[in-house]
Amino acid sequence: MEALVIDAGSKLLKARAAIPDQFPAMVIPSQMKRMVDIDDGSSSSAVTVLEDVTLDPIERGFIRDWDVMEDLLRYIVYSGIGWEEGNEGNIFFTDPFSTPKAIREQLVQLMFKTFNVSGFYASEQAVLSLYAVGRISGCTLDIGHGKIDIAPVLEGAVQHIASKRFELGGTDLTKLFAQELRKSNPLVNLSMCRGRDCLRENPKL
Repeated sequence: MEALVIDAGSKLLKARAAIPDQFPAMVIPSQMKRMVDIDDGSSSSAVTVLEDVTLDPIERGFIRDWDVMEDLLRYIVYSGIGWEEGNEGNIFFTDPFSTPKAIREQLVQLMFKTFNVSGFYASEQAVLSLYAVGRISGCTLDIGHGKIDIAPVLEGAVQHIASKRFELGGTDLTKLFAQELRKSNPLVNLSMCRGRDCLRENPKL
């Protein structure tokens, strides 16, 4: 069984078997919808009001909601890729620049204790980007949905002292674009979609 490669970004989650020159077998949004109870102000405990809530487990490149992340990974591994429980293989995870040690440790714990994988390995995205073009040294610029990473790599090792991370990405540009549209078109009602930074025009206008 080939190892499973997973790239979890703030906007998209991609996964496929480690087969050269193959596109990801799965590309899904890094979000999940759940029905949650809300307080409708009623004193009666028999009244239950449910609301459809969109949850984003990854913010600015880092995993923040582990319960939602576990559900997404479970869907990918068993429903999407088709692994059988009790017969899991190896997982290769792409690691964002400057990932905190606590997040790495919790991810390893999730892989072995929850998914019972045979083996797990994580490698920094900057290094993998250079490997993809046949190089082991260079400077990488990663512009994502929620962050920008600039990382020089020397012979396969990220030079962290010279690297820089900006918590600015596509989502912030979308918000700025919406603000500018509101200034130039005050009669148009633009709102940000819940859970994702996109624009929709009010259908009543």
